[in-house]
Amino acid sequence: MSEKNTIVDLFSGCGGFALGAELAGFNIAIAVDIDRNLQSSYKRNFPNTHVITGDLTTMDEESWRVALNGEIIDGVIGGPPCQGYSRMGKNEPSDPRRTLLGHFFRTVNIIKPKFFVMENVEGLVDKGNIEELKKAISILDSSYTVISPFIVDASNYGAPTKRKRVVVIGYNSKEMGHISMQDILPLGISKTTVKEAIFDLPTPICQQKDKTDYGWSKYKSVIPISNYAKKMRMPPRFGLGWNVAKEKLLQGEISGNFATSHTEIVKSRYINTKPGAIDTISRSKKLEWDGLCPTLRAGTGADKGSFQAVRPLHPSEGRVITVREAARLQGFPDWFCFHKTKWHSFRMIGNSVSPVMSEYILMSIKLKLNQTNKNICITT
Repeated sequence: MSEKNTIVDLFSGCGGFALGAELAGFNIAIAVDIDRNLQSSYKRNFPNTHVITGDLTTMDEESWRVALNGEIIDGVIGGPPCQGYSRMGKNEPSDPRRTLLGHFFRTVNIIKPKFFVMENVEGLVDKGNIEELKKAISILDSSYTVISPFIVDASNYGAPTKRKRVVVIGYNSKEMGHISMQDILPLGISKTTVKEAIFDLPTPICQQKDKTDYGWSKYKSVIPISNYAKKMRMPPRFGLGWNVAKEKLLQGEISGNFATSHTEIVKSRYINTKPGAIDTISRSKKLEWDGLCPTLRAGTGADKGSFQAVRPLHPSEGRVITVREAARLQGFPDWFCFHKTKWHSFRMIGNSVSPVMSEYILMSIKLKLNQTNKNICITT
């Protein structure tokens, strides 16, 4: 069993939420997701985690008894698929993905952690959706104190992207100290610009025929390097990361640098699009060096038509951003590897929680784990 505080990661995707938890000092014991492609990089980046590729809706008390094998779990984190509540989608009440909200809280009741953190899109608190959230929360064991859903923005935590999400936090007051919204909301954190995030990254390279290539390339020779970039370049702590990626990083090479092919006409159109404006045909927004990246979208899997999401345009080059640039903008460090294909890599990043934000949130909660709410009598 782990000596660290342990967490179970539900609807884990590639592990953005989990990475923040690990950086905050937790250990991810188990990660569950049904999408094999989205989860395919998890074991590489979190080699010590028990990764389960399966349907959470079918996992009952016996399933979890076997999976946990006696492990005591401190926290449960997760972001149930958000497409059913997205303001950009059809928001249909019959969407089967909406039922997964209840399964998150059902699983919390089974695992009985000291706390849980669930995140989703802003649309979850819209009229017609908030009722479903309240209904799902109502199934929780009465031992949990639940903080009213509130909205956070990754850019306020230091991530260079404007990404708003709804967060629901619950905790067992007999097991840990009191948690409030004020503990979670950031204070005194400076914004990180697009330039600070990606200016030092490699120039895109041509896609190789080698299907095992992850698009390795060396950093640009840029001086100075921003503090944010320096942090992203740091190697992972012991127990995290793929050995191949860690060795490459020591040589100044990182993955995810394959270029997207554009015709000369498209390149010209992208070049002539003003920073901050939207290309009228592709609907891609052109990034501004001194601005923030808009919310990165995920696109769809093969079951929903394999549509690629619109990708932002590079601030000064006639192209869309690379996987590594998207990763930096979302808050993933350079040692973190995604998928060999751009499509699945962008899906992973677009579906993820910013690790920069999740680290802050989980670190704030971790401070409460060794506290209790018992009354202390002070005599004079």
